[in-house]
Amino acid sequence: MQGMRAGRRARSKTAAMAARLVAGAAVLGLAACATQAPTVTKMPDAAPVAVAPPAPPPVDPAKVAALNNLVALQDRLYRVGAPLLVNNTELCKGNARNLLGFTAKNKYSYSSEFVDAAAQVLGLNDRLQIMDVLAGGGAARAGLRRGDVLVAAEDKPMPQGPDAESKAASVLAPLVVGKPQVKLTILRGGNSLAVNVPLTHACAFGFQLGHADHVNAYADGYRVLVTRGMLNAVRSDTELAYVLAKEMSHNALGHIQKQRMSATADGVIDNLVRIRPDLSSLGGTAGIKMMPQDLENAADTLALYMAARAGYDIGGAPAFWQRLATQVPPTVANGYNAIHPPVANRLPVIEKAIAEIRRKQAASKPLLP
Repeated sequence: MQGMRAGRRARSKTAAMAARLVAGAAVLGLAACATQAPTVTKMPDAAPVAVAPPAPPPVDPAKVAALNNLVALQDRLYRVGAPLLVNNTELCKGNARNLLGFTAKNKYSYSSEFVDAAAQVLGLNDRLQIMDVLAGGGAARAGLRRGDVLVAAEDKPMPQGPDAESKAASVLAPLVVGKPQVKLTILRGGNSLAVNVPLTHACAFGFQLGHADHVNAYADGYRVLVTRGMLNAVRSDTELAYVLAKEMSHNALGHIQKQRMSATADGVIDNLVRIRPDLSSLGGTAGIKMMPQDLENAADTLALYMAARAGYDIGGAPAFWQRLATQVPPTVANGYNAIHPPVANRLPVIEKAIAEIRRKQAASKPLLP
């Protein structure tokens, strides 16, 4: 009996152990199932993370300085020349036109070496942006200002990208004929604005900067170019006005055509407006003929009237031209006095014109030659 009871106890322990093993196996099995197929709780989609584009590499400081200097010189030409253009329509003969009264550029308006600098330093891109506004012109009266982006003219989209400046001219040219104003759509501070710009009747001569250090100025019948060297030689805005008015007078009087020099002067200007002009082609006088004395006399006289009408003091003109003749004598290749008659021959005409203008100003008479 005791043996049977002992056997039963042994079997009970074995059964209990087996039960515990089975239970343990069941727990391990559940754990295994839980590992293989976990319960998934769906999370809300995460908002996409905006990745900023890489910053453009910094522009060479030398290029930044060169571009800033270039813009400053161009601004000065436009600022000094503005009153000469606006106040002399009667003296520009058939060269007066209706103008919008501003200049606009994009980053491609500058040579390839300055495109990146124009974007980063001046904030220019593919769109045309107003750079200078003609003082006293319709654009200034309409409130246009530097930095305004041109979107459309009379609802015609303005060109963008390379050659936008020349393409814009073909869009705007027919719009300024026979109209008192032109509607422009601009962007300012991210906002689109429609602005009615009164047209400005002004002399239609463009002022351009020549990228060379010789002291000279050129006219080709419709443009006036002043070299970097001349800008450094003049001591004031008034002296610069004397130079601009003189070349405007040659254009207004048709002297370039009379000399049959239009093509030559045009080529010289086209070369000098490049950032890197071909200076080897400017040997001697670059093919420009000496201006005859009678034509020079007429231009000197008209230039003084233009300067006076624009509000510049003409009293310093004789001293300026004498100093320039000493500073840049006729023997200097590509110098101003190599293509203009001797200043000694010009001074009597200049002084006579000044006296005549002074008398008319004192008598409140119209300043007309």
